[in-house]
Amino acid sequence: MIDELLSPEFVQLSLPPIVIGILASVACALPGNFLLLRRQALIGDAISHVVLPGIVVAFLVTGVISAWPMMIGAALAAILAIVMIEVIRRIGQVEPGAAMGVVFTTLFAAGVLLLEQSDTSSVHLDVEHALHGNLESLIWFDAIGWASLTNPDALAGLPPQILRLAVVLSGVAIFLALFWKELAISTFDPAFAAAIGAPTGIVSAGLVIATAIAAVAAFDAVGSIIVIAMFICPPATARLMTNRLDRQVAWSVVFAAAAAIIGYVVAGYGPLWFGYANAVSAAGMIATVSGVLLGIACLFGPVRRRVGEAAQ
Repeated sequence: MIDELLSPEFVQLSLPPIVIGILASVACALPGNFLLLRRQALIGDAISHVVLPGIVVAFLVTGVISAWPMMIGAALAAILAIVMIEVIRRIGQVEPGAAMGVVFTTLFAAGVLLLEQSDTSSVHLDVEHALHGNLESLIWFDAIGWASLTNPDALAGLPPQILRLAVVLSGVAIFLALFWKELAISTFDPAFAAAIGAPTGIVSAGLVIATAIAAVAAFDAVGSIIVIAMFICPPATARLMTNRLDRQVAWSVVFAAAAAIIGYVVAGYGPLWFGYANAVSAAGMIATVSGVLLGIACLFGPVRRRVGEAAQ
């Protein structure tokens, strides 16, 4: 394994997907902590579904696979979904969870129908790529080894998803840092936050926007499977490790990065270790590893043990 890590092929073929997986996972996990504590974890799930029709419509309008048109289309789809959820909730007098479920399944199904009825297979925009992403195809063609990390000419040839996700992750982290106090107060005691005049509405809207941006940026590279898993699994796993918010967020970053690294390595090399000829989906394995980590935390996490001991 060490020889593989030192080989030029690893830097060219495996390092970019691993870095992209880490950036996407952490960008989704950070806002996922607050969504989980607010009992709104399905917002991340909903947004990761509803961006699909926006991406497809953007391609059909422009005719090209380009990051900005697709991000604009996905953002418009996310805004449409939020409006539809509010309309259904108010007019239909149903709970937010039910309205959310109706909207995101309907829009995702519409996106799948658009994919199947439009000629998008030649540009790698189809149901499989929407679900699994294209991690394995994100190759650093200009890399000739680890020395390429200090070569400006080689760095210019990095997959564009790395810079895009790095910018999004930085933006999400800055938003959480700037509004940490307001987010914490409105998450744990919204009535008190409103009483002291905290801008709870603006902060909540900002959290949804940060969630949408993270989902849209990650969707192109890693697909909806990882996006959905990372909004929920790392924060939920971290919640079982501590009762403090700052430590929970830190733990979620660790679990998100670990799931991305372990999942990609096991997907690419695991089957070969057991004598199988083909690798498996990196996105599927990363989501699976995040679920396994959550299961382990459910059984052995410190918070889980303390709850069990108190119940006895």
